[in-house]
Amino acid sequence: MHPAPSVIIFNTFSGLGFGLLFWLGIGVITPTGWAAFIWFAIAYIFAVGGLIASTFHLGHPERAIKAFSQWKTSWLSREGICAVFALLLMAIYGAGLVFAGTRLGLIGIVGGIASLGVVFTTSMIYTQMKTVPRWRHWSTPAMYLLLSLGGGALLAGQVQIAAVLLIAGGILQLFAWGTGDRRFAEAGTDMASATGLGHIGKVRAFEPPHTGTNYLMREFIHVVGRKHAQQLRLITIALAFVVPVLLLLIASNHLIAGLAVLSHIAGVLTLRWLFFAQAEHVVGLYYGKR
Repeated sequence: MHPAPSVIIFNTFSGLGFGLLFWLGIGVITPTGWAAFIWFAIAYIFAVGGLIASTFHLGHPERAIKAFSQWKTSWLSREGICAVFALLLMAIYGAGLVFAGTRLGLIGIVGGIASLGVVFTTSMIYTQMKTVPRWRHWSTPAMYLLLSLGGGALLAGQVQIAAVLLIAGGILQLFAWGTGDRRFAEAGTDMASATGLGHIGKVRAFEPPHTGTNYLMREFIHVVGRKHAQQLRLITIALAFVVPVLLLLIASNHLIAGLAVLSHIAGVLTLRWLFFAQAEHVVGLYYGKR
């Protein structure tokens, strides 16, 4: 699929922001006063900034409010409702720490869990898509949650927790790639089923359906060369997982921690680009692109 920059930014930074809100909410760190203000400002800039970025991929961003009405059937709607709920709770929890130096424990825990709920609902937008076999697997929400938790722990300065989660995330990502590469073929969908002409006989593309591109081709057909994909995967594993863990194990000063965060963000941006670029949508079969 077409890797839109706005969606890549959203999936990267909102996950980090809500991951940090989770660790703040459950009390792994309990800053007060100005320190609390800075921690929550960072989390909200990432979380809210990512959510705002996602609207730029919409044809009519002003209509985004309508998504909240479809909560019974739409994971996008559930994501929006969960995000508002989590952000409001964490704002109350943060206000207690900033202005009163008081930790409202129950509100923080519920808000932290709701923050992870936002990440889960985001992942389910992609996991529930039958048309993209690579995404339709338990590893998709698991990876989203691990990246959010690991990245949030990294931002929160929780060295040991971040190292364990990032190692687990790297292993799971390798597994997701390995199984995902076979999932499109294992789904059993081919040009015959895509065109509905399989009952006639063997189906092959004689010529393109039309001479120019259309919306489906722009949005749902994106082919990455195998050589480039492998190189980008190596870069992703190195930047998102290996380098941050090594930096955390070498030293724990602020400069090293900052470099670890920057490396992780760069790696996750690459990972998210691959997540969309390698998502083989079945519509590509109709155009002979799979």
